[in-house]
Amino acid sequence: MLERSIQSSIDKALNFSPAVLIAGARQIGKSTLVFYMDREYVVMDDITQLEAATHDPQGYIQNIKKPVTIDEIQKAAHLLTPIKLYIDKNRNNGDFLLTGSANILSLKKANESLAGRLVELTMYPFSAKEKNQDIKTNVVDELFSGNISKLGINRGSFKQLPKFIIEGGYPVAFILQTAKERFLWFNSYISTYIERDIRSIGELRDLDNFIRFFNVIAPRTGSILNKSNISNDTKLTAATIDNYISLLEKVYQIHLLKPYFENIGKTFIKSPKVYLTDSGLASHILGARDENDLEISKYKGKIYETFVFSELLKHITSSKHIIGFFYYRTQDKKEIDFIIKKQDDILAIEVKSSHSVSLKDFKHIMDFQTRSAYKVTGLIFYNGEKTVSFGENLYAVPLAVLL
Repeated sequence: MLERSIQSSIDKALNFSPAVLIAGARQIGKSTLVFYMDREYVVMDDITQLEAATHDPQGYIQNIKKPVTIDEIQKAAHLLTPIKLYIDKNRNNGDFLLTGSANILSLKKANESLAGRLVELTMYPFSAKEKNQDIKTNVVDELFSGNISKLGINRGSFKQLPKFIIEGGYPVAFILQTAKERFLWFNSYISTYIERDIRSIGELRDLDNFIRFFNVIAPRTGSILNKSNISNDTKLTAATIDNYISLLEKVYQIHLLKPYFENIGKTFIKSPKVYLTDSGLASHILGARDENDLEISKYKGKIYETFVFSELLKHITSSKHIIGFFYYRTQDKKEIDFIIKKQDDILAIEVKSSHSVSLKDFKHIMDFQTRSAYKVTGLIFYNGEKTVSFGENLYAVPLAVLL
């Protein structure tokens, strides 16, 4: 079993909280991770367990051996209130480890009935570092460390980059050996898991409309969310689009990245950017089924940016620090792909799929550096092999440092 960086966070949370929830998309390895922990394990996919939990919820929670892991808790959301009552009478840290996907209804109830009793951790598909079993390296923390000029890669990592982007982080997808196998698996994932979860958590009267919307929003990964344009392309109402966006967020398939604001004499765009959360799924939907497809794809830049976004999100989530994650865009079209803020330090990051970088690629970053009240380090992630300095606090950094 491949190690996961979230394991240490789970262990720490169980030491100070009576209940811990691990939330994330289906098929990312939640069940595998918790199954091997030294505690009682039950899964609500088991009809017998679900029947018992439904027939007598309070008795079920009272009598089950603890500490216990309850997998797929969203299928038995009615257990949340008995868990609350049990914790109030017997507050023992680590008693309940819950996992769930497509579980926003459960999360709402958890927030209401388990407030102060539950720690929520979000789990994502495998990061590239996890796939390479380098779980101790946090790229974002390293970038903030001030040793950027010393960041290096090995040539093997450089050559692996397109493969990692196309595979993404779903375990089955990167275990499969051929593009055809991945194609079939991603098709099945969309129809079997995404569609089913969407149906289970919200109102979905017309599946064809939803699929059409999903196929329209996918090519917009890495773009500012423009609901009016989406409405024109899909012929769907604003209310339906809002509903579909919310549902896709709830099953962890898209992420809305908020814009960065600072009083620097600029008018900022207020809409979020939308990203698919896995570059493998993005590659599949956008037709990049192998490395040659990716190289010639008109979506190549968007797929690379989606890969960087998903990797940064995973490292930010697992960082020991409190870190903000944004994008930057002004009304006069000065744009920076990613702004990562830790206290008074900022990383301003642009993503290029090209093999070379020039000083002009830093122009929006340099403008931001002159205006921001914070220390800004500018980075261009590019498809090269060496970290190169372009002056004070300006660096071209190989995308392969993420591997």
